Amino acid sequence: MAEEAKKSRGSWFREMKSELKKVVWPNKKTVMKNTGTVLLCSLIIGACIWIFDGVAYAAVQMILNLFA
Repeated sequence: MAEEAKKSRGSWFREMKSELKKVVWPNKKTVMKNTGTVLLCSLIIGACIWIFDGVAYAAVQMILNLFA
């Protein structure tokens, strides 16, 4: 049983190494472009959340002032 586990573990590592050799890794230009896109989208979404939070806060304060 232990020998089968060792054999299957070794086989798994060999197959993993073989698959990683097939991967087409991106070049520096592509990585930088994708990183910039992710950062820009994160900033835009963060700004939308920040604006919505401000509007919701103002609405809650207005409602509380009406009943206070």
